[in-house]
Amino acid sequence: MNRVVVTGMGVISPLGLSTQETWQGLMEGRSGVAEITHFDTSGFVTKFAAQVKGFDPTDYMDRKEARRMDRFCQFAVAAALQAIEGAGLKIGPENGNQIGVIIGSGIGGISTLLEQHHVMLEKGVDRVSPFLATMMIPDIAAGQISIMLGAKGPNFCTVSSCSSGADAIGTACETIRRGDAVAMLAGGSEATINSLAFSAFQAARALSTRNEAPQQACRPFDLERDGLVMGEGTAVLVLEEMEGARRRGATILGEIIGYGATSDAFHVTQPAEGGEGGARAMKKALDTANVTPQDIDYINAHGTSTPLNDRNETMAIRTVFGQHAYHVPASSTKSMTGHLLGAAGAVEAAISLLTIKNSIIPPTINLTNPDPECDLDYVPNQARPKEVRTVMSSSFGFGGHNSVLVLRRWEDAA
Repeated sequence: MNRVVVTGMGVISPLGLSTQETWQGLMEGRSGVAEITHFDTSGFVTKFAAQVKGFDPTDYMDRKEARRMDRFCQFAVAAALQAIEGAGLKIGPENGNQIGVIIGSGIGGISTLLEQHHVMLEKGVDRVSPFLATMMIPDIAAGQISIMLGAKGPNFCTVSSCSSGADAIGTACETIRRGDAVAMLAGGSEATINSLAFSAFQAARALSTRNEAPQQACRPFDLERDGLVMGEGTAVLVLEEMEGARRRGATILGEIIGYGATSDAFHVTQPAEGGEGGARAMKKALDTANVTPQDIDYINAHGTSTPLNDRNETMAIRTVFGQHAYHVPASSTKSMTGHLLGAAGAVEAAISLLTIKNSIIPPTINLTNPDPECDLDYVPNQARPKEVRTVMSSSFGFGGHNSVLVLRRWEDAA
């Protein structure tokens, strides 16, 4: 079976407009959360989010193209172009049929949908944009990247709530392993900081209401956590079949060695009791990677800062890792980026690779009063130097979706 390596990454996040800027923010323990500027928050209980700041789509495409893409799609295209440039991968008639694109999104172009709904109500049905359909559908990010790059291989979207980005990477990896592509662009993108999406999450009582201190609101595994902080952004990875990447002299950033996906079959928002579904996904990912819990040097936790998720994720780790759970560091980078929903798993996969590269574990910030039920080493408040060879990254989503990736340092003789 083909081995799959990562040769390029592009990241746009609340901490920065590139992989390097995002990593720098993580190392500083800096929060990307602030008061919302995307819409008027009058009447809303929660008034803050983790917004992407200073993004200009015309840095990556012309103005006409930008106007025909929702923000989530603009993000994905920009990250894909960053990733392709970093990978040095040329796509043309000779290889385009063997290169595909899978971009996950939990919600897709909801900002365009909301905007055009207002147009319909205020100006009439004949004034709705003819581009609405192709701007709001979640699969359009993969479609637009494919068109721009000439990638004619498998092309689709994974929609599995907050597991979408991880599932995109896992599915792309399996596509290469079985020989259906030689390379894939894979990741996730989300841009849901608008009044409609915010109303939905507020009505579900999922959001933190810590308006007096927004940068301290996302506090995974802390006893005083009171809900997630919505974020936006994207990450796209270039995955390649190992031998092809080596033949073209690519710089290899790491290897995807394991993927596990399960369903809780329990509740639309609450995790299965004891983290049972997440534990099965972790075990499956470890099994497909052919590694043991003792081989894992770091866990990039899902860590949403919600009471049920953090507690059940802790229990899942304990179930799979046993006593070793107390010896492997884990952290939630959502404490700094916010929860990027369908993009979260992709951004966290990129962060996992950067952790391996730099041998520094990002912290869980705002962890000042640990929940006694979340009693693992969650790397509080300060980045920690540590030699890291193998990482497990977990993503769990509404609907009971559980997706786990295992990533390893590239070692040519492995």
